[in-house]
Amino acid sequence: MICHRAVLGFLSAFLLSASLSTQGAQAADKLTFVTDFGYLGRHAYYFVALDKGYYKDAGLDVDIVRGQGSADAVKQVAAGTAQIGFADAASVILGRANDGVPVKLVAEVYAKPPHAVFTIEGSPITKPKDLEGRTIADSASSSLPKMFPAYAKAAGIDASKVKWVFVTSDAIAATLALGRADAVTYYTISEALMQKAVAPKKLAIMKFSDVGMDFYSNGIIANDEVIKSKPDMVRRFVQATLHGLKDAINDPEAAAKILNKYQRQIDVDVGTAEMKVISTLVQAPPEPLGVVDKARMKRTIDLVASSFDLKKPVTTDDVFADGFVTK
Repeated sequence: MICHRAVLGFLSAFLLSASLSTQGAQAADKLTFVTDFGYLGRHAYYFVALDKGYYKDAGLDVDIVRGQGSADAVKQVAAGTAQIGFADAASVILGRANDGVPVKLVAEVYAKPPHAVFTIEGSPITKPKDLEGRTIADSASSSLPKMFPAYAKAAGIDASKVKWVFVTSDAIAATLALGRADAVTYYTISEALMQKAVAPKKLAIMKFSDVGMDFYSNGIIANDEVIKSKPDMVRRFVQATLHGLKDAINDPEAAAKILNKYQRQIDVDVGTAEMKVISTLVQAPPEPLGVVDKARMKRTIDLVASSFDLKKPVTTDDVFADGFVTK
C-alpha cells in the first residue's frame, strides 16, 4: 500500500518542480534581434550564441530576424519592432542628429571599417576617380551610400558626378554580375559571396580605408528606453553575443557550419571566409571585444558631420551607451 503521506510528499515535490520550471521559463527575457543586412556569413556568431545556449544561459529567448540595411535596423529598434539590433555607427549618428532617433550603440564589433566599392577586373574603373560618370548600386537602406560622400571627399571624387541605383539587398551581387551597374558598395566581409556571384569574372575592390578613412563601423544597438529600463538584459545579450563571437573567431569553420544549420542557403565555405574577415576587423588584443574608445568615436562623429548637414550636433554620449562590455 502506498503511504498517503508519501503521495502528498511526491505531489508537493512535483508541484514545486513544475512551479520552478514555470518561473524559470518566465524569467527568460524574450527579445527580437534584427541584423543589419539579411542573413550572411558575417552573422554566424549570433547563431553560435543561440546554438550553444549562450543566450539561454543568460536568461534570454532571442529571435534573430533579418534587416534590410543599417538604416532599417536603426528604424526597427527605434520603433520597438526589435529591442536590439546590429547597425553601422554612421546610421546611428545620422538618425540621432537628424531625426532624434532614440537608439545608441552599446558595443562595437567592427572596430575597423569594412566599407568598399566593388567593380569587375578589366572594367574602366581602376581607381576612385574613375567612378565619376558611373553608376553605383546598393540597397536604399544601406549605410554605405550614406558614407560615400565622406569617401569621395577623401579620395578626391566629385560625388555629384556619381549616379546611384537602388536595388533590393539580395540583388546587389547580381546587379554587378549582370552589368546593370558599374560598381556596387558592399562590405569586404562578403568578398567570397560576391566572387561566387560574379564568377568567372574577377572582383576588383577599392576599400574606404585605402584613402585613409579610419572610423568605427557596425556594432550592437539598443533602444534608449530598453537601455534605461532593462540594462541587465542588454548587458546579458552583449556578453552572450561576444562569447559567440570569440568562439567564431577561434573556429570560423565550426561557426559557419552552425550558421548553415539555421540558414541552409549560406554555404559553409562562404560563412567561413566571412568570419575570417571579421577576425581582422574586431578590436585587437589586449583590448576586449566590443570596447569603444570615446576619442575614436568622436572622430567617427566628426567624419560623418563633415560629410552631411546635421540638424543638430551630437556627442559621443548621444550615440554610445557605456557599461555593457566587460573590460
